[in-house]
Parts: sequence; C-alpha cells; structure tokens
Amino acid sequence: MKTDLELALECAVNIYHQYAVQYPIDDYLSKGEFSKLLKETAQPFLHNTKPPKASTDEYIAQLFAKADGNRDGRLKFTEFLTTLCLVAIDAHNRSHQGPGGDHGHDHGHDHGHDHGHDHGHDHGRRPRN
Repeated sequence: MKTDLELALECAVNIYHQYAVQYPIDDYLSKGEFSKLLKETAQPFLHNTKPPKASTDEYIAQLFAKADGNRDGRLKFTEFLTTLCLVAIDAHNRSHQGPGGDHGHDHGHDHGHDHGHDHGHDHGRRPRN
C-alpha cells in the first residue's frame, strides 16, 4: 500500500506528463500549459496561496519566471518541481498568518526576550530565517 506522500509525488509526475504532452508534444511545459495545469488542477490552492493583491494570472507568471531557471520559456520537470516547492512554501507561510493561523503550534513568539526562566533551554523559539 502506498503512503499519502508517495501517492502525491506520483500524482505530480502524472499531472506534469498529462499537460507537458499537449501542444507542442514534448516533455516540457510551455507557459500556457503551465497556466492551464495550475488553473485546472489547483485553482482553490492557487487562490489561497497567491499574494493578496495579485491576480491568479500574475501569480502564475511570477511562479513561471522563478522556475524557468535557464530562461528558455518552458519548464522541464525539475523546474516544475521548483514551482511546486515555491507554492508549498507559500501555502505553509500563509497557514501561519492571521487569526488562528498557527494551527496550535507553539512557536514561542517571545521575540528573544529572556526573562531568566529558561535556564539555557530553548523553549520552542522559532529559528530565524
């Protein structure tokens, strides 16, 4: 039996191939194929992860530009994986914003103020990025 992560990764590969072999028939995603893939398979996710003042098309264009490392106007599979990472990071960051956004995680938002009670222990302070 496959794990959830294994199924998710297999699904990402299959979706990539489903859209990459459209037009032109190759193993790359054009900007149009990339946009279509995200809009058809991840619309609610995109809506929740895009920057508040950006349109979905603007967000997709930003993701494409960041992922197209060799600037050839198309994404190979490894560049597509970069996009998935960027979207997942955006989703994770947004999950920690707003009321109740920390999902009960204790990140110790004490901003480094030491009140002398920790005796040298780190009580869940979030590492700085």
